[in-house]
Amino acid sequence: MPPIYLDYNASTPVAAEVFESMRPFLTVNFGNASSSHACGRQCRSAIARAREQVADLLGCAPEEIIFTSGGSEANNLAIKGFLEACPEAGNHLVTTAIEHPAVSEACRYWQRRRGYRVTFVPVDEYGRVQLPELEAALTPQTALLSVMHANNEVGTLQPLADIAALARRRNLVLHCDAAQSVGKVPVRMNELGVDMLSVAGHKLYAPLGVGALVVRRGLQLEPLIHGARQEQQRRAGTENVAGIVGLGQACAMAQRDLVQHMTRMQTLRDRLWHGLHSRIPELRRNGHPDYGLPNTLSVSFRGVPANTLLAEIGELLAVSAGAACHSAEEMVISHVLQAMQVPREYAMGTLRLSLGRYTTEEEIDRAVAVLAAGVAKLRGA
Repeated sequence: MPPIYLDYNASTPVAAEVFESMRPFLTVNFGNASSSHACGRQCRSAIARAREQVADLLGCAPEEIIFTSGGSEANNLAIKGFLEACPEAGNHLVTTAIEHPAVSEACRYWQRRRGYRVTFVPVDEYGRVQLPELEAALTPQTALLSVMHANNEVGTLQPLADIAALARRRNLVLHCDAAQSVGKVPVRMNELGVDMLSVAGHKLYAPLGVGALVVRRGLQLEPLIHGARQEQQRRAGTENVAGIVGLGQACAMAQRDLVQHMTRMQTLRDRLWHGLHSRIPELRRNGHPDYGLPNTLSVSFRGVPANTLLAEIGELLAVSAGAACHSAEEMVISHVLQAMQVPREYAMGTLRLSLGRYTTEEEIDRAVAVLAAGVAKLRGA
């Protein structure tokens, strides 16, 4: 049997209805959307429809959407594009200690190349930023605030609406990396109050290589990619029509099924947690118990190195580790677990189990049995 796939936060399969929506634009309607002939017009129309589908899910205007190659490009366009366009905004960036590298490294790049100061605000033991600490990090020179919606490792959701209210009081632009939350929980631009929001297609059953950045009307951005006038002159390059169509259909599917999907994911996640907790001693759960993604479970097995456990169960279970062994002597713990101050004896044995649309109860029960047996063997039980 193939391994049980519990790594949906890393990437999802392309849903069947998404693939079918893309098929014509890979085979028949393969024109360039910039062309004036019928093939080009068909592609332009398909892109416009996809823009509406994404906007419907996110509660924004279609013209506020810029299609990109994925979440990392969207994050870089938000941060670098804004800072390039608005140098007068200030020379200080504020983000959190648990951001995805597409945000943290973009900030560090601006620090190295432009001399900006970057503040990485700490989080609490659950991976949640505290508003007083965030506000204390802001200065009159703060140009941009970037806070993720949901953490990719432990699933903790940040209080974005409260953070946005703080940003408005300080007249700050707020960017949100929502790659992990879109399609799993409600993500509405007006309700969150953010100015820019990044989306990654392959996290919600669209293909790899497509994403989007939502930019509030009136906000200035300098393109990362210069060329022709695609995407309102904010992202040059011939459009990935099939990918964009797939992202639009994935967003339509997410909007249609969101409530049912959330309920099912939470039920399966809780089944997984209770199964593991009942069979494995000294098991720790990471992340916020009340404010988290319904599909994500981060667990730590005390004294069992994650890389050793993965080697034991790798043929049976596809999951991600929260620590990696870089040498015989060195176990490198993820920056997220370090920021949460997870004790080392637990952090080194952390796995992320993330569920998806195609996860079954039978797979959950098998996964519990596989992990329980693997941990028992490595502990010598």
